[in-house]
Amino acid sequence: MNSKTIRFCVLCMFVSLALVSVTQKEEKKPKTKVIAHRGFWNRPGSAQNSIHSLQGAIEHGFYGSELDVYITADGVLVVNHDPTFNGVNIELSNYSAIQDFRLQNGEPIPKLQEYIDVAKKQSQTKLIIEIKSHSTKLNEDRAVAAVVQMVNDNNVAHLVDYISFSQNICNELIKANPQHRVAYLNGDLTPEQLKAAGYWGLDYHYNVLKNNTGWMEKARELGLTTNVWTVNSTSDMQYFIDREVDYITTDHPLELKELLK
Repeated sequence: MNSKTIRFCVLCMFVSLALVSVTQKEEKKPKTKVIAHRGFWNRPGSAQNSIHSLQGAIEHGFYGSELDVYITADGVLVVNHDPTFNGVNIELSNYSAIQDFRLQNGEPIPKLQEYIDVAKKQSQTKLIIEIKSHSTKLNEDRAVAAVVQMVNDNNVAHLVDYISFSQNICNELIKANPQHRVAYLNGDLTPEQLKAAGYWGLDYHYNVLKNNTGWMEKARELGLTTNVWTVNSTSDMQYFIDREVDYITTDHPLELKELLK
């Protein structure tokens, strides 16, 4: 092989490596996944925490559909964000006191079982179950036990991530099963504290993570997931996409999905 042939082969090798590098860059996909806050409700005919909002999140292939859960005095798990519905306190009332109420789109207030029945017909979109803080530890513990039992009875643990503002609820979920994917919402624990307590990740308000920019990297170093809520502006979405958070929770999931493209 003469010197010209050797130089030509070397040149071909560098061109090939360059093409591979460009192809890899082009094929790199964003790390961040979309969670629809209270489901994909921001569309005609839907409502927050409705079956319709869950179905919309599934239809669009979002990673998760977030929902809020309370337990009634007689042990029924219902999906609602606020502690009251039409003036009735959910955790202090029997289910019969709210069963005839309707959401803004005409649906009855959903039970968690109805959500699970829809979710388990598919395998892509997860239920991001926020167990709401209750007025007593007893009621929080009742809610945790009932939710975990329902998830296990329906064999959908692989489709459920848990979140809560209550450390007690999170601790009970971890105690029930250390493999539960539990993220804390309140924003007052460091990544180191979360790791020591057995959490799966953090799920903090965007201002908390903007004010503690090192927490995202520290969480990754510790093997914790990072989620941020509730991110509704385009600039904030891009800010956290650029920092490769694992999940962004938003009321505008379609806009976020387009940004991620």
